[in-house]
Order: sequence, then C-alpha cells, then structure tokens
Amino acid sequence: MKTLVVLLLAALALFIAKNRFLSFRSQTPADYTGTGPVFKMKEVLNGEILSEGLIYGPNGKMSNSFVARMIGKWDGNTGTLAEHFTYSNGKQMTRKWYLTLGTGNTFTAMADDIVGEGKGTISGSTVKLTYRIILPEDAGGHTLDVTDWMYLTENGVIMNRSEMRKFGIKVAELIATMRPAPEVKSAHVPGSNGYDAHAEQRPLQ
Repeated sequence: MKTLVVLLLAALALFIAKNRFLSFRSQTPADYTGTGPVFKMKEVLNGEILSEGLIYGPNGKMSNSFVARMIGKWDGNTGTLAEHFTYSNGKQMTRKWYLTLGTGNTFTAMADDIVGEGKGTISGSTVKLTYRIILPEDAGGHTLDVTDWMYLTENGVIMNRSEMRKFGIKVAELIATMRPAPEVKSAHVPGSNGYDAHAEQRPLQ
C-alpha cells in the first residue's frame, strides 16, 4: 500500500512538472528578447483589426469559433481596444480593453469582465498578458486565470494563443489570428469626357 502511494505521488509530481516546464506555460518573455518584427503596441493594436478564432474545451475538441472586428485607439500611452465578437453558436459579445503603457516594456490592461488589472510584458515580437476573467452567466459565470500570448509575424498578422485555467487545471484554449483590415479603395465614375472630378466615389467590391 505504501509503495502504491509513493508511485501515485511520483506520478502526480511528474504530471505537475510536465505541465509547468514542458508546456505552453513554460515560455517567458525573456525567451523572445531580440526577436522581430518588434511588437509596437501603439502601431500594431491601432485602427481596425479583423480576427478569426477557435475555442477548444478541456477534452481538446473545438467547442466554438468566432469572427471579430476590433478598433484600436491611442492617446499618448493610454489606449482602448473595442472588440465585437460573433460566435458560431449565434451569440454576439462586445467588450473593450483599456490599455496603459508602463515603464520599460510593461503595460496594464483592464476591462469590465476582468478582476483588477491584467499585467503585460512586451518582448521582441511578442506580448504576454495574464489576467483573471469572469465569464458571462450563460457560460457558467466562472472566474478563470488566463494567459495570453500574441506573436507578431513578418506580414503584420498577429497569432494569438490563450490558455484558461480553473484551480490550476486547463479548461479551455483559444487560438486566433488578428490582422489589419484592408484599406477600402475607391473607383472614379467617368463622365462624358472620361473623367468627372465631381463623380460619386464608390468602394470597390
């Protein structure tokens, strides 16, 4: 019996070590020092951003997907990121981040569904943000510990991976892309002389 207890404790210790040191949580901002392109928040999280993402449940299966439109605005070292989500189950959600750049490469983040302040670090091409989020009542109303990582790629697209835990146990994971919305181009409607400076401009389809 004593041997069985020892084996169980050893297995538990191995499981904890694996989750801590050989998993998503093992990476640190220092791992990405000097990487590029540099994640300049006031430039990258600015203007209109389009996003698509997948949400996975604790069993590893996709439980939901979404598309989102975001608008980033900055005034000095403070900014907002307004988000509007449309989920595959038909639900919609609107929320807003309030971002404040701090000393060094740190920043804080607040939102209506966040407990206190989120703590963020910018390092090279990455951003790490940790916070506690309160889920909507129709999603259980649980408070989860979230670790967000954003990775800026060479073409300006952000790859976002988030892990959500309850009592230290992973209960959900999110993978998403975030990219600048394409600029709307306009076409001139020609007049009788081939060009009319006063003609109505229409977006290209």
